[in-house]
Amino acid sequence: MSKCARDIFLDIMAANREGAAKGVYSVCSANADVLEACFKQANDDGSILLIESTSNQVDQFGGYTGMKPAGFVLYVHSLADKCGFPKEKILLGGDHLGPNVWQKLSAADAMRNSKVLVEEYVKAGYQKIHLDTSMFCADDVGDRTKPLPNEVVAARTVELCKVAEETWRKYCQGSPEPVYIIGTEVPIPGGAQEEEGEVCPTAPEDAASTITVTKEHFLKEGLSDAWSRVTGVVVQPGVEFGDDRVFNYQREKAKGLSRLITGYDNLVFEAHSTDYQAESGLKALVEDHFCILKVGPWLTFAYREALFSLEAMEVEILGEGHPDLSKLKDTLEKVMVGEPKYWEKYYQGNEQQRFFKRKYSFSDRSRYYWPFDELNSAKNKLYGNLRKNSIPLSLLSQFMPIQFYQVCDGVVSVDPADLVHSYIRVVAGIYSRASALAEK
Repeated sequence: MSKCARDIFLDIMAANREGAAKGVYSVCSANADVLEACFKQANDDGSILLIESTSNQVDQFGGYTGMKPAGFVLYVHSLADKCGFPKEKILLGGDHLGPNVWQKLSAADAMRNSKVLVEEYVKAGYQKIHLDTSMFCADDVGDRTKPLPNEVVAARTVELCKVAEETWRKYCQGSPEPVYIIGTEVPIPGGAQEEEGEVCPTAPEDAASTITVTKEHFLKEGLSDAWSRVTGVVVQPGVEFGDDRVFNYQREKAKGLSRLITGYDNLVFEAHSTDYQAESGLKALVEDHFCILKVGPWLTFAYREALFSLEAMEVEILGEGHPDLSKLKDTLEKVMVGEPKYWEKYYQGNEQQRFFKRKYSFSDRSRYYWPFDELNSAKNKLYGNLRKNSIPLSLLSQFMPIQFYQVCDGVVSVDPADLVHSYIRVVAGIYSRASALAEK
């Protein structure tokens, strides 16, 4: 009998601890084209695919996607069926599960909601659970320029873990027990710690303290079996990105942190915000035991780039001013300005600077707008125009050179949907190679 995705994941983690340069990338996106492209990549690799939703994206109230955990699972499975990807090779993860979206509530109310959140995730079949209670709630006392004390974080983490364990026993005993991720990379208020323009890695002693205190609380509460399934710790390895800047991984600065994790059984590091890192940097992260690589904005950034490239070809084919142009880029701007809640507090500067960032910022707040009906209609019109007026190879070479070579090789068609998926797979392929996921 073939292994399930969770067990393959654990095998990869064990191999990494033993020195193999193997890892896993985690797709943090609900975008259908992104997920389909990643399913295609994983199909070609013969690998599992780890897909995660965050606590603000999917929750018991619907999150910003409008999906509850069970609904997100059905959505992912429907896309897997469309791509011919086996469901048993999908590992679903919940990211930052805890009081994150309820920080304005009292700790009691925020934790009450958090328990329901964790219950719904586990009940729906998520098997990789990141428990993150690192944030201050409304009535927490203490210096908010400093992290919430480890003792408080650990006690709340254990409360949520108990719910996860009880939920699994009640509803999911036919499937493998959940594995857990602890810790957080989220910077303290005021932004990430920066030294000479670089993001500082988590101090080894801080990571050690998080592990020690959390383990003590697990064991004190009779959760030794659950602790044996804590497989990863989220830390900051020194990678981050801004609107137009990438902080690249510098392994010398993370050497102490990398060495630390080898002293613990069953543990590896999970790295968030690895988007836009060079392939060599991602490979170095995996080699240094930061072997769970989270990626999200880079995938939807590639999706937007692909659509903008298609629109540029549409204009060249039909001509500027043609009445049937999709006007996708203009529609995106109109929708984002009309409903600014997803970008307004993130994009600073004058109006021209914010106009630029709405399209081209690495943080890619435009990703929240693609499901809007108006934008979806513009995309469908763009695809229709390019299907009626087949893209000339010479034009494809100009705007999508990688896809031009793939079309010439016969591995990709000139259908706009195929071109978009191929474009996204450039990013997915970087992560796949850095993680050594492809079967030889």
